[in-house]
This record gives sequence, structure tokens and C-alpha cells, in this order.
Amino acid sequence: MIQRLGRAAGLLILFVWTLQFARLGVNEAAQSSVLHLPDLVFHEAGHVVFGLFGRFMTVLGGSLFQILVPVICAIALLRQAQPFGAAVCVWWAGQNLVDVAPYIADARALQLVLLGGHTGAEVEGHDWEFLLTELGWLHRDGTLGLAAFRIGIAVMLGAIAWGTVLVVRNRENDTLVPDDDRRDV
Repeated sequence: MIQRLGRAAGLLILFVWTLQFARLGVNEAAQSSVLHLPDLVFHEAGHVVFGLFGRFMTVLGGSLFQILVPVICAIALLRQAQPFGAAVCVWWAGQNLVDVAPYIADARALQLVLLGGHTGAEVEGHDWEFLLTELGWLHRDGTLGLAAFRIGIAVMLGAIAWGTVLVVRNRENDTLVPDDDRRDV
């Protein structure tokens, strides 16, 4: 019972947080989230992880790895029969799409402040300016950033719905099996 209430409270917090992200839209303010800096660690690690696969993949690897880490965590939790934890990780993957969206949308403007404290215009550009230029899609930066943002919000809401189903469905087990003796449903 306590675990179910705690999970419900956690889902409520994630729902409110998701609404705040949605309200902000695709802009730099979304990157002021407490999760931005931990996400940034995975982003930077992705450049190293994908560094063996050429310049394009090295550059893409930052954003790709930032999104893949929570997906990998979700898969690991599912394999351990922990679907609620997996739902939270899927929410985190959606949040990472929201976190990357302003970066994508800034490819032409280059006004986003980067890790070194300078904007892309003050240095040689940034990842998404390079990627979209290479693909011939630079003129679509705003559309692609908005798409990443909307997909991220949809993934976050879907993960919350999944978690809610798990919490509600688990209600029937509250009186049948003690918390210590059952796996997450």
C-alpha cells in the first residue's frame, strides 16, 4: 500500500513537471531543469562512445547517447521484471528529447549558450548546426526541434500513463501478497 501511494505521488510529480516542460515550449528555459546537467554528462560521454564511427556519428553521438541511456535503463529494468522503474526511465528518455529540442531548433541562430559559456555563433557552431548542414536540413531546424519537443512530451505523458496503469493494476495485490514477497507488476 505504501509503495503504491509513493509511486502514485511520484507519478503526480512527473505529471506536473511534464506540464511545466510543455508550458515552456522549445526554448532555452527547458534546459534550466535540474536534469539538464546530469543529461549533459551523458551527452558529452556520447561523443566519446561514438567517436570510433567517424565525425558525423561522433557529433550525433552526444544527443543520441543522451536519449539512449534512459532507454537502456528501461530495457534493463524490464528484463528484471521492474516495469514501474522502466516507465520512469521512459519518462526520462522523453525528457531528454525535450532537453535536446532547443539545441536542434538553434542550429541556424546559434544563440544557445554552450558548455564553454559561449554561444554557437561565438565559436565554430554546434552539434546540430553541423548535423543539419551535413544532411541539407539546416532550414528545417525549427521544425525538427519542435518535433523532438512534441515527441518528448508525448513520450513523457505515455510513460506516466503506463506507470498509472501499473499502480492501479497493482491495487488488487495489496491485500494478497506482502510487499517483500512480490515482484513489481
